[in-house]
Amino acid sequence: MVTTPSTDPLMDPSGFVVLAEQVPQIVQEIRYYSTFNFIGERVDGYEEPCALLTREAARALKSVSNELAVQGYRLKVFDAYRPACAVRQFIFWGIEDQDVRMKPYFYPDLEKQEIFQKGYIAKRSSHSRGSAVDLTLLDMRTGKEVDMGGPFDLFSERSHPSFRGITDRQYENRMFLQSAMARGGFLPLDCEWWHFCLKDEPFPDRYFEFPVSSAYLRK
Repeated sequence: MVTTPSTDPLMDPSGFVVLAEQVPQIVQEIRYYSTFNFIGERVDGYEEPCALLTREAARALKSVSNELAVQGYRLKVFDAYRPACAVRQFIFWGIEDQDVRMKPYFYPDLEKQEIFQKGYIAKRSSHSRGSAVDLTLLDMRTGKEVDMGGPFDLFSERSHPSFRGITDRQYENRMFLQSAMARGGFLPLDCEWWHFCLKDEPFPDRYFEFPVSSAYLRK
């Protein structure tokens, strides 16, 4: 069901764009639209498997993408704008839901409550402000993801960008991605190698509620 925009500013998508329309060379694997994520089901608010971002963040990411393309890489996006209702679902899952079926894949060494205590999931996510993105690199020569020493959404010290218990090449790959994103105006997160947020984000204090839906943006 496609939700209709309202006069509520948190439901106003006018500052957002469909990322693939602005950066057509990106690859998308929107995990929270699928069931292969840490809660094991499609997440609330994800009505389409598409990435949405603020215009400013999309413009900056296009610059990063163009630079990396010259070097033989494409960006692969796992998540971008995330509705606040999705974050609330994460919190409820962490506090009330006893389901741990995805634990071996995403938080093998932690209890659910520790995911929040250690900062892997925030009660208010920068993704809901529309200028944060989770991504990795795709090697255009091989067609495979670049080895970062750990998968997306692995809640572990191994996911910290500064973690040195990986190979030198894996660490260099993380720093290569981080440097490219920094040149584009994005800031890293200290506990997730894949997470970046636009430094000069246009909505620093607004946590949007509208769904992840290209149709919604065109209403």
